[in-house]
Amino acid sequence: MGWLVVFFDLPTTTPEERRNYIHFRNQLLEDGYTMVQYSVYARPCVTHERMATHSRRIQKMIPPDGSVRCMFVTNIQWDKMFVFHGKSKPPQDISMPEQMLLW
Repeated sequence: MGWLVVFFDLPTTTPEERRNYIHFRNQLLEDGYTMVQYSVYARPCVTHERMATHSRRIQKMIPPDGSVRCMFVTNIQWDKMFVFHGKSKPPQDISMPEQMLLW
């Protein structure tokens, strides 16, 4: 089990680029991704096959001028992540969904 982490940099200077950004972000959310921080989203994946499927979906969604990177990390690596934050914002707990833990 692990996480597919998506990092993206999409231009937003023109109205069309902003529409592309919103569309890309909404597609990620509809596909089960959770925002980790701005322009970084993650989705739990039970198998490498599932990770490959979602990677292909991302490839098809990329706007023309976008830059997107994907990285797969195991659940153990994810749990070892360090999260630092200021006083004003507590960290968001993003953990494996209960139904995924059954596998």
